[in-house]
Amino acid sequence: MSGKKTETGRRPVLAIIHIPEGEMGHLGRWLLAQGYGLDVRRPRYGDPLPETLAEHSGVVVFGGPMSATEPEDYMRRELDWLDVPLAEERPYLGVCLGAQMLALKLGGEVGFHAEGMVETGYQPIRPTAEGAALMDWPSHVYHWHREGFTLPRSAMRLAEGEIFENQAFRHGARAFGVQFHPELSHRIMTRWTAHASQRLALPGARPRAEHISGHLRHGPQVRQWLDRFLRLWIGLEDEHAERHP
Repeated sequence: MSGKKTETGRRPVLAIIHIPEGEMGHLGRWLLAQGYGLDVRRPRYGDPLPETLAEHSGVVVFGGPMSATEPEDYMRRELDWLDVPLAEERPYLGVCLGAQMLALKLGGEVGFHAEGMVETGYQPIRPTAEGAALMDWPSHVYHWHREGFTLPRSAMRLAEGEIFENQAFRHGARAFGVQFHPELSHRIMTRWTAHASQRLALPGARPRAEHISGHLRHGPQVRQWLDRFLRLWIGLEDEHAERHP
């Protein structure tokens, strides 16, 4: 754990992970390539969370197999801690579970699909008018979840899907949640589909072969979107504008 600046002068990004072997995939690699250190913490296993994000450039809350509604102490502590980035208006990115946690914190609801459907594999999404005005979006993104969320009143929907309507949203200037997994690498995908193959038999799930072919077809487009999105989210576009008015 470190809040020290890197050689680039940029403060690290806090990464909250919910499983021992959790990987940050393309998202983590992008942050490192841009000169941001990674302060990885697993509060589920006892790591403390900072009282302020003054020493961090932002926070990414990754996914996990648990629910945001679980009555476990660590989940309640994490949800309470979201007051920190929200009050300080620091860049927050919730991925899958992290998006559901943000929605729940803001007054939305988290739960299963009314017809028991799930989303796994690459599924189509479409930007809303607000999302399209923000940036171009990929046509398909990777999913690995059974629960979704309702849109909080204070949030703006940026992208929607066919099975779970809410796919991406924004709260204020710097807090974002995405239901999908833009960090996905081939290694992460093959591990998930092998270790949790029972999910592939659930209603709405794509067969494993389509996960692989979909990654070859859509993965490059998602990585291009991730680069554009992270620049906006963490403020690199603002930094570039200040240097080149």
